[in-house]
Amino acid sequence: MRSVFILVVLLQFVGHVHAGPKMALTAGVAQVDITSPKFVPVGDRLYVKALVVRSADTIAVIITVDAVAIGGIGGISNEYLGRVRERLKDELSITPDSVLVNASHCHGIVCDDMEDKTVEAVRNAIKGIVPVTVGCGVGHENRIMENRRLFLKSGKEADVRHAYSVAADDEVVDVGPIDPKIGIVRLNKADGQTLAVIYQFACHPIMGLPNGANTADITGYSSKVIQDNLSDGAIALFLQGCGGDINPIQYKDVNIPRSAEPLGNMLGLSTLQAIKKIKTEEKSQLTIINEKITLPRCDHTERIAQMKVEQTKLLRSLTGTSLNYKTFMPLAIKYQLSPEFPSYPSHRYLLDKKLERDDVTSMDRTNRANLEAYAKNIMTMEELTRNQTNLALLERHQKSYIETGRKPIEVEIVGLRLGELVLITFPGELVVEIGLGLQKRSPHPLTFISGYTNGYIYYSPTAEQLKNVGGAQEDSDCLLAPEWQKLFEDKVMEMLKKL
Repeated sequence: MRSVFILVVLLQFVGHVHAGPKMALTAGVAQVDITSPKFVPVGDRLYVKALVVRSADTIAVIITVDAVAIGGIGGISNEYLGRVRERLKDELSITPDSVLVNASHCHGIVCDDMEDKTVEAVRNAIKGIVPVTVGCGVGHENRIMENRRLFLKSGKEADVRHAYSVAADDEVVDVGPIDPKIGIVRLNKADGQTLAVIYQFACHPIMGLPNGANTADITGYSSKVIQDNLSDGAIALFLQGCGGDINPIQYKDVNIPRSAEPLGNMLGLSTLQAIKKIKTEEKSQLTIINEKITLPRCDHTERIAQMKVEQTKLLRSLTGTSLNYKTFMPLAIKYQLSPEFPSYPSHRYLLDKKLERDDVTSMDRTNRANLEAYAKNIMTMEELTRNQTNLALLERHQKSYIETGRKPIEVEIVGLRLGELVLITFPGELVVEIGLGLQKRSPHPLTFISGYTNGYIYYSPTAEQLKNVGGAQEDSDCLLAPEWQKLFEDKVMEMLKKL
């Protein structure tokens, strides 16, 4: 029994901890262009950036990449993280568990030689290591994003995507929260000039540019604003937070050209305002923890069957109507423009009334019935589109569930303390509710949670959101069973105590 007890205690603390008290730190930073030469036009450049921070006995390598994900989807392979870590170990004697790689989740196109460029960035950062002072703070920005989950009268939830239409206005009763906080670490050189800034924020950087050019999107522009307004050579590293259900504001606007630049400028300026107020200290704590956790996969068999039943029901609800698109549009405009006298000026209606005729009003009744039937079909077709798109996501992940033998997923979680700021990472697209909840429970005032780090496992919604499977992308494009949330959050609280 005693040996079993000892084994259990040891298992509770599996993981690697590099920690120390407050002490003098050194750091180096570098960036390397990773813009794909094959994809034109180019709106702005994409970068891999590396910040290496050292204390007497601890090293942390923070790498940020202007890419959609670290493996899984996009142009970075699943082997990238392992190969980069192996090369850093062999070439620079950096242990793998000291390396944190975060994707901004922009949808820019990166070059093919990402591994070489990443190692180059770390190597250049090490060459430039100097003594630094460190300060932390929080900025605020709430103008550039919105929660894309919509709460409906039916009790279900939908989301705002380009893959399908938005739910009808009169069906939407509420929206989810946002997190306006910008977590900031400022590293200054001995002469007071800024070496680097880390800033963390939660929002999908997927606004794009009007001409569809390759771009690092919102966070590429915000980083440029920050760098242009700090010391020469200063580099801003963006860490994506819990942005799984956070879109850029007015993501579906069809009246103004979609452009990431003004949103990025606002985020950059808000970050700068906070940076200016941060005072740095000569000694700071540097701690990095790297742990693994096993999470259960979800079996979507039952929900897929339910959605197919819903799909059939929607199809059967489509009814015949005399109108087609060509006749529907002008009639809809006329009857909206003048509901009382849609077919002719009012005097014709008054004349018919005086003569006790109802020719025009009878035609109006028929047209209104046809308009209602056609509009109902349109709404049903929009529901079908959402159903079909999310059903395809579920079927893809169900196939993966079966092909992997229904095995659970092992993921890596990194805990980093740099000065007073504490960061926890996760490889999934965490929704904002996860971040807000953990921040509230954390013993550290400056706690931030970053998804999209050291791998990619698709969306990671809350257990509550997973009751809505099939209704929104976050709960459909997901590998995890609802139990994942408690397992993850319990592990995070353990790690926060160690930090």
